[in-house]
Amino acid sequence: MSLDATPDPFVEPVVFGQRMQILRTRRGMSRTVLAGLLGKSPSWVKQVECGRLQMPKLPVILRIAEVLRVGDLGELTGDQSLSAAMFTGPGHRRLPLVRAAMDAFPLATHRPAPSAAHLRERLTRAWAARHSAANHREVIGALLPDLMRDAQLATLQADSAPERRQAQGVLAEVYGLSQFFLAYQPDAALLWRAVERGMVAAQESEDPHAVGVAAWLSAQAHRDSGHAHFDAADAVSLETLRYLRPLLPDAGADVLAIAGALEFEAGYTAARRGESGTAWRYWDAARAIADRLPAGYYHPVTSFSRAVMGAHAVTLAVELHSGPESVRQVAAAADAAATLPSRPRRARHRIEEARGYQLDGRPEAALAALGKAYEAAPETIRYNGYARRILLEEAESRSPARRRRAGELAVKVGMLAA
Repeated sequence: MSLDATPDPFVEPVVFGQRMQILRTRRGMSRTVLAGLLGKSPSWVKQVECGRLQMPKLPVILRIAEVLRVGDLGELTGDQSLSAAMFTGPGHRRLPLVRAAMDAFPLATHRPAPSAAHLRERLTRAWAARHSAANHREVIGALLPDLMRDAQLATLQADSAPERRQAQGVLAEVYGLSQFFLAYQPDAALLWRAVERGMVAAQESEDPHAVGVAAWLSAQAHRDSGHAHFDAADAVSLETLRYLRPLLPDAGADVLAIAGALEFEAGYTAARRGESGTAWRYWDAARAIADRLPAGYYHPVTSFSRAVMGAHAVTLAVELHSGPESVRQVAAAADAAATLPSRPRRARHRIEEARGYQLDGRPEAALAALGKAYEAAPETIRYNGYARRILLEEAESRSPARRRRAGELAVKVGMLAA
């Protein structure tokens, strides 16, 4: 290897600082950006990367891993005894069945396909079950294999172009439902197959709502893949918004809501970049759309609504790494966020609250928020890397009360043995 070549942290034994630098540059992130996201100075980042400062303690390492989207701490520390599953969550027991349904591709069968209307009704019930169930992955994991096979069959057996478009719209949403199951599961390739198939089926359907939902999910998948994929997330969100905006003056609630959800997604990505003004500008655009929705309306896929905007504000403040602003937004959203009808979405909001309290130096409040997340939807916290990071950090706290509280919840989540 030439002297000026970039070392591979997974081949040659390199120290922590070098690994951090390699992972940072691979994600297209500058030292200044990383420093801002960590609450450190650029000179601190440089000193760590150059080896002038020793490897930081576990809480800071966990924060670096979160910012750099490192799922396996071994990639960052060189210690392969730190399991990726500790931070990404274990694979769900129904994952093999969902994978088998995704791998199967019916080309011919003597069994008649259900009608698109029948599939739509089953899909509606599946979304309702997801939002109401504490263990939502268990519920939708049981429904997905048959639903996916029947939706694929319906597109294959459609007798006319309108029937085929209708069936493709249902299939696109089934792939969307599968992405909620596959998120945080240890099979990124399977998730991406669902993303790509959902986008293709939505385009074939020519249904603006189906296109919007598939784009919303695709943007999330790109963004969660790391800093180097933020431009792709923006491209999906903004191109779809350009397609939807001319339709909005006469659009129904579902199309309005998916446009609002996409506006927020663009703001979410901006917040991940540390672009505060841009992030809040998109939040304002999303809020303007939310205000056009009926008071009690909730989008069946995204939970976009008037009530969710407070929770979205918490998310932006957290992603911008402002502890005081995060806590202020938590207080402002307290009443509305508590009424969100989706148990997984309420749990996700509680995890965002916990992140905000942690940023503000209030670990007791963070643990209390995680306890509420567990009460709302245990499977959400079980597979959420942010929640697991906070629990692991607090399980090593100097405070016996916090260690005990974090340890008890970590046992419930499945991170620690009883």
